[in-house]
Amino acid sequence: MTRKPYRDDLQWWKSSAIYQIYPRSFCDSNADGIGDIPGIISKLDYLADLGIGAIWLSPVYTSPMEDNGYDIADYRDIAPEFGTLADIDRLIAEAAERHIGIVMDLVVNHTSSDHAWFAEARSSRENPKRDYYIWRDPAPDGGPPNTLRSYFGGSAWALDEVTGQYYLHLFAPGQPDLNWENPDLRAEIYAMMNWWLDRGIAGFRMDVIDLIGKEPNRQILNNGPRLHDYLKEMHRETLAGRNVLAVGETWEATPEMGVLFSGRSSKELSMVFQFQHVTCFWGDAGKWDPKLFDLVLFKKALNDWQRALASDGWNSLFISNHDLPRAVSRYGDVTDHWRESATALATVNHLMRGTPYVYQGEEIGMTNAGFTAIDQYRDVETLNHYEETVADGGDPKAFLAGAAANGRDNARTPMQWTAGKNAGFTAGVPWIEVNTNHATINVEAQTGDKKSVLAHYRTLIALRRSHKVISLGDYTP
Repeated sequence: MTRKPYRDDLQWWKSSAIYQIYPRSFCDSNADGIGDIPGIISKLDYLADLGIGAIWLSPVYTSPMEDNGYDIADYRDIAPEFGTLADIDRLIAEAAERHIGIVMDLVVNHTSSDHAWFAEARSSRENPKRDYYIWRDPAPDGGPPNTLRSYFGGSAWALDEVTGQYYLHLFAPGQPDLNWENPDLRAEIYAMMNWWLDRGIAGFRMDVIDLIGKEPNRQILNNGPRLHDYLKEMHRETLAGRNVLAVGETWEATPEMGVLFSGRSSKELSMVFQFQHVTCFWGDAGKWDPKLFDLVLFKKALNDWQRALASDGWNSLFISNHDLPRAVSRYGDVTDHWRESATALATVNHLMRGTPYVYQGEEIGMTNAGFTAIDQYRDVETLNHYEETVADGGDPKAFLAGAAANGRDNARTPMQWTAGKNAGFTAGVPWIEVNTNHATINVEAQTGDKKSVLAHYRTLIALRRSHKVISLGDYTP
C-alpha cells in the first residue's frame, strides 16, 4: 500500500508546503562536485525543521545529462552520479520517518535518445517500437517536414540517417518526443508509474505534461485535442485510489483551463503549475528580453488564478523553480531591500489559496548568479540560444544581459549552506560556480536568527499546517 505522507487525511498537500530539490546542486556527499541522493539524506533534518510535507525531486534517473536529467535513458534506474536504487529507497524510508513524502519528476513527453526504446525505434522502420516516437518523411526539398521550432533553438526535427526520416524533438536533439497516440507506449508509461508508486513515493510532478497531446502535422503543441483523454486514462491506470500528489507543468494553461485539470470532477491532476505571472514579463524575444517588473500586472496574474479556482480546482503557488530566475532578484530589490523583498514575496505566496512550493535556497533568499560571460553557463537552453543569436548577427551583450536576468542557471548554482569554501556544498570542484554572496547569504548564518528569511519561511509553513483558514479559507484581494 502506498504510504500517506505527512498526514493521514486525504489531499494532504492542501495543508503542506512542497520543497523542490535540484539534486545536482543541493548537497554533494562524495566530493565529485555534483550533488547526490546521500547528500539529500544528510539534510533531511534541516528539511524536517523547515516543516515541509514533501520533497519534489528533479530527475535522478539514468541519463546522459544533455538537459541535466530531463533526458531520461532508463526510468527504472538511477544515474550513477546521484547514487543507486538502494539510495532512493533509503531516501524514501528516511524521509517517511520525518513525515516527508518524495515526489518524483515524471518526464514522459520525451526520453533521451539513449533510451532503449529509441534505439529500437531507429533500428528500422518496421521495428515494433518505431511508433513510440514521432517520425515524418522529409519535405520535398529534403529538409524538415514543417517549420516547428525547438524550445531550445533551431528546428524541432532531426534527420535520422539510418532510416531516412526525421524525428520530432521539441527540446534538444537528444530528447526525442514520445508518441502518445500509441496505446502500447502509454501502457509502458503507466506500468513504470505504478512501479514507482509501489516503492512508496508520494506522487509525481509531470514535466511539460500539456505537450503530450501534440499534433505536429497541424503544428499544435500545447493543449492538443486528446490531452485530457490521456490524463484521464493516466489517472485511471495509476493515480486512482492512491492518496498521492499529481502536479502538471502547463506553460500555456489559462485560468479557464485550471478546472479542467484539477476540478473535483476532472479525474486528472491534483493541480497544475501555470506561468502567467512569469510570462507576463517576457518581451518580444521571450525570456531573453525581460520586461521591467510591474506590481499591478503581477497581482493581476495571481488574482486571476485565485478567482478562477476559488470554488473548484486547486492552485499551485510558486515564485521560483529550476527553470526560473531567483524570485528575489526577479521581483524584488536585492540592493537595498533584500530581506524585505524575500519575506514579502514569501508572505504573498504562502497566504494565497493553494499549495506553496519552495525551491531550494529560496527559503534563505538566494539571488541570481551574477554571471557575465557565456563560459560560466552550463544550461543547454542558454548555450544553444546564445550560439543561435551570434550566428544570426545578434548582439551577444544584449543576450547575456537577458540570460543574467532570466537564464535557468540562476537557479542552479549550489545551495548555500555555509560561508565557507564552496558554500559547504562540496569538498570538490563544483559543477557550476557558487554564487559569491554565499559569504553573507547562507543557512548557517540564518539558523537561530528569529528575523531571518529562513525563520520567516518556517513560520509561514507552520501556519499553513496549523490553521485551516490559510489552506482552505476564501481568498479576497
